[in-house]
Amino acid sequence: MDAAALAGSPFLTLLAVSVVLLIFHISLQGHLATMELGSAWNAGPRDEQKAPSGKYAGRADRASKNFRETYPAFVGLALALAIAGDPGGWGLIGAWLWLISRLVYIPLYLGGVPYIRSLVWLGSLAGLLIMAAVVVF
Repeated sequence: MDAAALAGSPFLTLLAVSVVLLIFHISLQGHLATMELGSAWNAGPRDEQKAPSGKYAGRADRASKNFRETYPAFVGLALALAIAGDPGGWGLIGAWLWLISRLVYIPLYLGGVPYIRSLVWLGSLAGLLIMAAVVVF
């Protein structure tokens, strides 16, 4: 694949957007933890291994960890599809499904919404499986 075709791949755009989502997760968790533990904790070396005990900071941390569990798979599959191509467009559908599901997941997790949150997570997993199927087949 030539460089111009690779540069124009929608998967590279989705990868860039996914990095913004990663930064949002990290920032949200850090902001909520700082609100609870204070700016001295945030600026310090955190030697005490103090963790926030509030529900929103905890939920933001768990949502961020959950995101980072599937993120490497998304990055690898998106790069594979950018290089190999996606003739039927199903890989792009899977990538969008993963990204939208991960966006919707954040407020559901912070709000403590059960079951629907799990269904949305399954939607993100389906997106990855679609992407993987396009790469393999």
